[in-house]
Amino acid sequence: MATPAPAKPTRRERLAVGSAKAAAGTAGYLDDRLGLGRWLRPNLRKLFPSHWSFLLGEFALYSFVLLVLTGTFLTFFYKATPTAAFASVQELSLHVRGGLLLRQMHHWSAMIFVLSIVAHLLRVFFTGAFRRPRELTWMLGVILFATVLFESFLGFSLPADQMAFAGLREGDGLLLAIPLVGTYLSDLAFGGGFPGTAVPRLFVAHVLLVPGILLAIVPLHALVLTWVQKHTDRREATSDERRVTGGPFFPYFALKQGITSLGTFTVITAMATLSTIFVLNPVWRSGAWQPGGTPHAAQPFWYAGVLDGSMRLMPGWDLGPINLGLLVPMLVLLTFFTVLFFYPFIERRVTGDRRVHQLNDRPAEQPVRTALGVAAITFFTVVWSATWFSVPAKGYDPLLAVSPETYTILLYGLRVAVFVLPPIAYALTLAVCRRRS
Repeated sequence: MATPAPAKPTRRERLAVGSAKAAAGTAGYLDDRLGLGRWLRPNLRKLFPSHWSFLLGEFALYSFVLLVLTGTFLTFFYKATPTAAFASVQELSLHVRGGLLLRQMHHWSAMIFVLSIVAHLLRVFFTGAFRRPRELTWMLGVILFATVLFESFLGFSLPADQMAFAGLREGDGLLLAIPLVGTYLSDLAFGGGFPGTAVPRLFVAHVLLVPGILLAIVPLHALVLTWVQKHTDRREATSDERRVTGGPFFPYFALKQGITSLGTFTVITAMATLSTIFVLNPVWRSGAWQPGGTPHAAQPFWYAGVLDGSMRLMPGWDLGPINLGLLVPMLVLLTFFTVLFFYPFIERRVTGDRRVHQLNDRPAEQPVRTALGVAAITFFTVVWSATWFSVPAKGYDPLLAVSPETYTILLYGLRVAVFVLPPIAYALTLAVCRRRS
């Protein structure tokens, strides 16, 4: 009996076999020259935690990616000169196809970026994930936080409208209030009298200098150190400091990363489509900057409100040529970031705990640390609330309009609260945590 001839492979089958051979050949070629296989095999099996709070840092990472992409688009149309900056932003918003949407996405990405960093920082602080061996990761995170706040201020100033330059004028005043070197710093930033050549200098810093620093810090903080070190796990009844738990990077965490990235992009795009950042985006409401003009509102973004609120609460005291009303708020923020930067070493010094920690703490198990965190949040909330109200004026629409008498009462009340409420919050949190633990 004759044997039937083998069926001829179809075009699709030949294409599949050829693609597999090409992929294997390419992988072998790269592995021989770069050693990728030896690096990929263990790293693809690296375990990542399953708890949702770990994704707070991922939200920040993907918001940063979207910031870079949308910011690149905006630079094609922005004209970095004091006279043309506002007109270029208005033209981008009203006449460039998709321009307003991309501006909205850029601003909402910045908002989500800062929010995610704050939430991630709070999670790491309250769970003690900054302890040995992760001190360097924590310090890089604090530097990243401060750098992002500065980058946000630069971006806020670039539209060159009345609101942006009001904030820029405030920044110039802060620089001039620094003893000895203030005038030199102001001249470096503005190149002369306000606004001078500030717009092109801010533009270069916003799109080149600070993003370059972020592009160095973000991968080191979020990828390199995170990949080298073991991730902290939740403390359970069966937890062990010496045991690694979680799911492998591929496919478990890679799938979660993909869903997180797409979800972040989708949420930011939806917010940019359906909601307007009322202060910054409609530059046509504020109009181009005019010397002596008044912005339509003076409500800063929440992440800039702490400095603005502290200047409102601080009395206008002078110590000779030194303006304490401007200098003290800057010193308070500088002290806060300094303490935050060195906090892992401060806590180690106070507690004497030099052990390696791979498990997260429950906040109630560390009453003093948790109480300190709640007290700091209370302090900054009180300071921030000073920006919520103001006395209305011609052409000026505050968030909460009050009479001059009410403004004075609220201001003095907050000056008292900034000293009284944080200790009360500390004592109450300490008592609750000790009772629960």
